[in-house]
Amino acid sequence: MGANGGEETVMVAVHGAWSSAWAWKKMRPRLAAQGVTLVTPSHTGLGERAHLARPEVDLETHIADVANVFEYEDLRDVVLVAHSYGGMVATGVLWRMPERIRSIVYLDAMVPEPGQCVLDLLAPDAAKALVEHVDTAGEGWKVPPNPLPADTSAADVAWITPRRGFQPFSTFTQPLKVEGPAPRLARTYVYCQRSGPGDVFRQFADRARLSTDWTLEEIDASHSPHITAPDLLTEVLLRAC
Repeated sequence: MGANGGEETVMVAVHGAWSSAWAWKKMRPRLAAQGVTLVTPSHTGLGERAHLARPEVDLETHIADVANVFEYEDLRDVVLVAHSYGGMVATGVLWRMPERIRSIVYLDAMVPEPGQCVLDLLAPDAAKALVEHVDTAGEGWKVPPNPLPADTSAADVAWITPRRGFQPFSTFTQPLKVEGPAPRLARTYVYCQRSGPGDVFRQFADRARLSTDWTLEEIDASHSPHITAPDLLTEVLLRAC
């Protein structure tokens, strides 16, 4: 039985920048115990696919990464979960194959409009600083990882740090290319209240709060609860099933 009392639920997690499938390790057994199969595609150039990193990797590449998993695994009636930058990717996947998606959860994630890129969603000074950081520390084509949240345990820091990779910068500069009206389906925004510097994600939580098309969940967690608060996140995700 799945989380919604019926057949087994399939959940696809679209990871954030500098991350990959490995970051969802804590969530797999917790969700499996509730009848949820968690599928965690890795984006080109990150994690076990780090050897494929190159300047040409862009947002469309990452959308195709996830969409191809849907196609080749024949995934349907999926709960799509997008974390952080993964909101850019998941939004593209949603527009591309809405008939395969039951609902979508943006987990402290970007919710772009058509034609927007990551830099458009940052404050101007933050976007400028990021571009300069790419030039000085990323060889002009890759973004060094952001600092981890302060409440990340020492054990998790030791686990995460060697696995985080540089993000191809074109994934932050390419606009989201979608056409037609936004697909209609259940949408949840999960806002992590222990926000980091700049709090990029409050703007999307505020938008969800004012819309009848969204369910807003606010949780006492930092930006990556799949690592720092997996039990709490499991409860939240099960409600979205």
